[in-house]
Amino acid sequence: MGNVGTIDRIIRIIIGVALIAWSLSAGNLWWIAGAIVVATGVFKFCGLYKVLGINTCGKSSTS
Repeated sequence: MGNVGTIDRIIRIIIGVALIAWSLSAGNLWWIAGAIVVATGVFKFCGLYKVLGINTCGKSSTS
């Protein structure tokens, strides 16, 4: 189960894609960080959130 909510996912994907585009045009290696950010959005899971105990997903309707 993921720990990244919908709005968080959208923001991560947008920022990640922008970082990748900028990095490729600037000729540096920041695209790697952008790819990681996009991946956390796509897979709905962030390892750092797991370590810190953060969950941006809404509360489940089942208890």
